[in-house]
Amino acid sequence: MRGPRTATLLAAAATLSLGLAACGGSSSSGTAATASNGQNEMSKVSVGVIPIVDVAPLYLGIKKGFFSKHGLEVTPVPAAGGAAVVPAVIAEQEQFGFSNVVSLLVAREKGLAVESVAAGVSSTGNAGRDFNGVMVNGNSSLHSAKDLDGKTVAVNTLGNFQDATTRAAVEKAGGDPSTVKFVEVPFPDMPAALKSGKVDAVWVPEPFRSAILGSGGRVLLNTCTTTFPQLQVAQYFTSTQFAQQNPNTVKSFVAGIDESLQYANAHPEEVRAVMPTYTKITPTLAGQIVLPAWPTTLNKQSTVALGDIAQKFAVLSKSPDVTGLLGS
Repeated sequence: MRGPRTATLLAAAATLSLGLAACGGSSSSGTAATASNGQNEMSKVSVGVIPIVDVAPLYLGIKKGFFSKHGLEVTPVPAAGGAAVVPAVIAEQEQFGFSNVVSLLVAREKGLAVESVAAGVSSTGNAGRDFNGVMVNGNSSLHSAKDLDGKTVAVNTLGNFQDATTRAAVEKAGGDPSTVKFVEVPFPDMPAALKSGKVDAVWVPEPFRSAILGSGGRVLLNTCTTTFPQLQVAQYFTSTQFAQQNPNTVKSFVAGIDESLQYANAHPEEVRAVMPTYTKITPTLAGQIVLPAWPTTLNKQSTVALGDIAQKFAVLSKSPDVTGLLGS
């Protein structure tokens, strides 16, 4: 039987995702500024984001004035999903965006000129306590990645980061990744799908991870740490055209977000305090979930590892353009 705390966690998690689904993308044009003497070409920029835990440093940095001291007024533009962010940045409706690395590599393969400019979010490196994972019921007979042979795993988007890294973990454990079946299930529906037995396992981030643990579930494996010791899951990016035409603005944005990432790592309680201001996560839930890591450098080795896995399991059809994405 679920106790009051578990019910609260599940309700809060569901409310969060409903909030994400309701958030549509919008456009915001920058305000031109002079580009002489190293000044920013634009004084106002927008950043396409999904309002989740991962982007807390951006909101915290705005609040702390880290961007304004570099001459930028930064406006986050919420989107219902990461797929909407890349085209908005290409069209310069938003000047910057936040997206998982696999989606950015897929965009490069499709000929979209995007390039990462700053680190976004990384796994904690602790397989037993990370901000996402593959979860099972407490009484499940599954105890390792190999046990997923022939089983059904819920992911929120097919053919992307989640199923590719899960297949890689199964193969690494000696299983047959081709036998794993993936079904698309929205995050708020995953706890119920798992509990009812409709799926054998679910791939979830926070706060759904904590919700499932609170209802008696457990972590089967962490695909991030299996892929790379501290996997860089997502990065901040812009279009190549914008970067070429607005180098000072990009430099200022990178300086601001790097300071924000560093501050977030050092002040987790302020991170927890800012999350309810831009998500549907309650202050209580914000105090309970596992926070990710926020490095301040783009990790080429991690990006290569993700790209190789994406190619191996047919998310990418050819060798990933890591050099083009990272500019190195």
